[in-house]
Amino acid sequence: MRVLVVEDEVGLAETIRDGLAREGFTVDLTHDGVDGLWAATETPYGEYDAIVLDIMLPKLSGYEVCRQLRGRGVWTPVLMLTAKDGEYDQADALDLGADDYLIKPFSFVVLIAHLRALIRRGAPERPTVLAAGDLTLDPSARRVAREGTPIPVTPREFALLEFLMRNKGSAVTKTAILRNVWDAHFDGDPNIVEVYIGYLRKKIDYPFERCAIETVRGAGYRLATHG
Repeated sequence: MRVLVVEDEVGLAETIRDGLAREGFTVDLTHDGVDGLWAATETPYGEYDAIVLDIMLPKLSGYEVCRQLRGRGVWTPVLMLTAKDGEYDQADALDLGADDYLIKPFSFVVLIAHLRALIRRGAPERPTVLAAGDLTLDPSARRVAREGTPIPVTPREFALLEFLMRNKGSAVTKTAILRNVWDAHFDGDPNIVEVYIGYLRKKIDYPFERCAIETVRGAGYRLATHG
């Protein structure tokens, strides 16, 4: 799951990013409203699953970012963050198209719960449980299984498998995987993708004597639709 965090308090933004990453989210950060609006509308590899948006931002307020997103037909779920606690601030945010509202300081556990609830509600066309043959992945329960047998995976392995399953039947490049599963600005060794593909194969393929993850020469990887 990919989340955009638009927060001008750099320390808080990094804390949110690190915490979400530990839960298996892929997180992009921006620190002002103009950059946040650009990221939310121009990101090349698909829409975000949710946007965490501060109200008091430099250059363009969170209110205005939300208003422009909805005006452009971008319906990505938006969770507003603010230090304000007035009922009119909350009402203004919701009237402009925000989906939820969280007042600083907030519990990180509550933030995660709000985000997961928003993602479930904001994408009704997505199946509750993703499936490819006998391979299943439950995004809300964070469970992977094959032939009904639970398979323990790390948060990064889960994020990689989820991305492959949401694009099952299509070849996805290493670049697309790095941007969606690691970070839009990842500058490490791209062979990390091959390493994690190997980890997944050892868990979801080899024990079941079949191949769900295919290597597409010159293109990347593909999750077979039959699983």
